[in-house]
Order: sequence, then C-alpha cells, then structure tokens
Amino acid sequence: MGFSAMDERTARPFDFTAHVERLAADVSRRVPELGHVDVARVAFSWSQTRKAVPYGIYASLTPLRFRGGALSEQRDGQTWVTQRIVDRDGRDFLYLMTFYLPRFLNCRAGEKLETLVHEMWHIGPAFDGDLRRHAGRCYAHGPSQVAFDAKVSALTRQYLDTSPADELLAFLRHNHRGLCRRFGGVVGRRIPRPRLLPKTG
Repeated sequence: MGFSAMDERTARPFDFTAHVERLAADVSRRVPELGHVDVARVAFSWSQTRKAVPYGIYASLTPLRFRGGALSEQRDGQTWVTQRIVDRDGRDFLYLMTFYLPRFLNCRAGEKLETLVHEMWHIGPAFDGDLRRHAGRCYAHGPSQVAFDAKVSALTRQYLDTSPADELLAFLRHNHRGLCRRFGGVVGRRIPRPRLLPKTG
C-alpha cells in the first residue's frame, strides 16, 4: 500500500522528524518494554550524510545526562556538563535521536522500523537522560550484539503484531527520492550534537 489520502502530493515538504516522532510515540504506547519512553522529552533530528552510499550509521541516540541521570561528571579533575537542548517551553530534553539522511530513508521499510526501535531500546529504563546500561565492558549493547539485535527484532515484531495504523508506517515504504518527488522535499528539525562543557561557577 502507498500513502493514505491525507499524504497525497501537497505544496508542503515532507516533515520527516514529525513523522518519526509520531511513530515513536505509538511504539511507546503499544510495546510495554518501551513504555518508559516519553517522546515529549526526546528531541528528534536529522543530519545530512556526507556520501550517498548505503553503508554506515543510520541513526544515533545521544544521552543528555550522565550515569544515573547526573547533571555533571568529574573527569581528570574537571567538572563537565552537557550542553542543554530545550523545548519551546524551556524544558530540557533528555535525549537526542538523530537520523542520517538520505541513508536511513533508503533502507528497506523493516530496517527503518527496527532502527527506530533499536534507538528507543538504548534509552535507560529510568528515563533519566542516561543510556540503558548492560552488564560487562560493552554496556551499550551488552556482551552479545547478536542478542541485542534479536531483542530489537522481537520488540519490532511485538509492535507490528498490535496492528498499528497504516498511516503511521506508510512513509517507511518510500525512499528519499520518492518522498521528494511526492512532497517536493524532505524537511525536519535539525539539532547539532551537543558538546561537553566545563562547569563554571
């Protein structure tokens, strides 16, 4: 199936980050193990890939707090803080989720959905701005990347088994060129990756 009637060619470009945010909110509502993700506190962004090649990173999750949700961290005798990202009301976002275009959009639909679930699974269960930390040296993915990927695949299937609305998933079936052709362009929120800053005062 293609786009629903509401998504037919219009004068407005396709808002990628708005569509991804709505899809993430639906995943959080339907998958209990991802129910801790408050999408309103996640900043969704996109970044231009340097080369038009199919391999490379598709998305990334940047935690905006330190271990355990701490606002600062000591390193080599210096206290560091993370540059803030705030919403329209001045409330801090706790995570930045960035998608790399057009590479992400040129994947298969199933890969796109799994990539979104993958990044959501990285969000710590306390939703305090820290990552989900697995046992072992590789705390981000745990001792087995295969096991991590299998978990993500299971969560993705669990979501699809709830029969989500097709209008939320339809854009995943189109590549970057297709979206540009239909909508005249792809736009969305673009947020630079925040920097670590030395704490003063």
